[in-house]
Amino acid sequence: MSSLSARRLLRTLVWPNWRSHSNKPAQNVHLSKPGNGFSFELTDEQKEFQATARKFALEEIIPVAAQYDRTGEYPVPLIKRAWELGLMNSHIPESCGGLGLGTFEACLITEELAYGCTGVQTAIEANSLGAYCVTEPGAGSDVAGIRTRAERKGDEYVINGQKMWITNGGKANWYFLLARTDPDPRAPASKAFTGFIVEADTPGIQIGRKELNMGQRCSDTRGIVFEDVRVPKENVLIAEGAGFKIAMGAFDKTRPPVAAGAVGLARRALDEATRYALERKTFGKPIVEHQAVAFLLAEMAMKVELARLGYQRAAWEVDAGRRNTFYASIAKAFSGDVANQVATDAVQIFGGNGFNTEYPVEKLMRDAKIYQIYEGTAQIQRVIIAREHLGRYKA
Repeated sequence: MSSLSARRLLRTLVWPNWRSHSNKPAQNVHLSKPGNGFSFELTDEQKEFQATARKFALEEIIPVAAQYDRTGEYPVPLIKRAWELGLMNSHIPESCGGLGLGTFEACLITEELAYGCTGVQTAIEANSLGAYCVTEPGAGSDVAGIRTRAERKGDEYVINGQKMWITNGGKANWYFLLARTDPDPRAPASKAFTGFIVEADTPGIQIGRKELNMGQRCSDTRGIVFEDVRVPKENVLIAEGAGFKIAMGAFDKTRPPVAAGAVGLARRALDEATRYALERKTFGKPIVEHQAVAFLLAEMAMKVELARLGYQRAAWEVDAGRRNTFYASIAKAFSGDVANQVATDAVQIFGGNGFNTEYPVEKLMRDAKIYQIYEGTAQIQRVIIAREHLGRYKA
């Protein structure tokens, strides 16, 4: 993909209507007509995408998920298959060659793919299109603490710095890079940083080794070093100094799908635990007939259903053209916690078997942890939620 195409695409995906701040809803989103009231019914198109993704997860992802977890191999065959089925890059506008679906539809697909394997789902959704280079060894939650610098020299910017924990870092064709362009340490974050489109094969870029993580092991995660990397001024996204706003705005769009992935994992853990509880017998009867286990499953089911409503509201707000920061953080925080709680409870229901790699819940528990860390930690989400909530009273 050329730099020009990448810039056009990212302007659409990351910060649409940046100049106009339009509140017009996405053209393809299914919104209730005035007077029709609230509805939980999916459109026929949404049901079709959901069913296709579910079938793909059950028949093609789950059978090979454990193998990809063991080897850490990038799931290229599954990525190609997802593309053939129309399950990749669904949110990219039709003008850029995508399907032009809304965030809501993308989240429905994400939940189903994550049910099969969240590592595979992450690889499918990241693929080779691009990578989001914001996090650094010393700047994760504290985005304003980024130390990567971009210095203007004539018609170019020279970039030096290091990024870490970059999903898809070794597979992307280009990067969205956030760097400091104002050397004044007192400059506000809203003006100090600039977003760049950087081709992955630009001289001076050193891609680190693939990290062996606790979970989601087939997803590609790496550190990337930028040493005197020269980028033309045309590769500045929107304008110099707009980078922090772009990065923060992107989270409002990316957190609902991340929450949907957590829900998919939690639903899988609930299903596995339920099936096991119906088959496993103690004291002469299936363990599901023991109230302690039945109540545990009930709590798990409650959490899964409520977490789904959370990400769906956050996604719906995006597609309706509204600022969804409050709902995006609620969805991400709650779903991430639920994924960990439900996966842990599933291991408990499996007992000793749940602690063994021969059973799927052990992997689910490992895969779940990242949902409380990436795309904004569970604690940062609460900071945002509190700020947004209190802001309504101070306004």
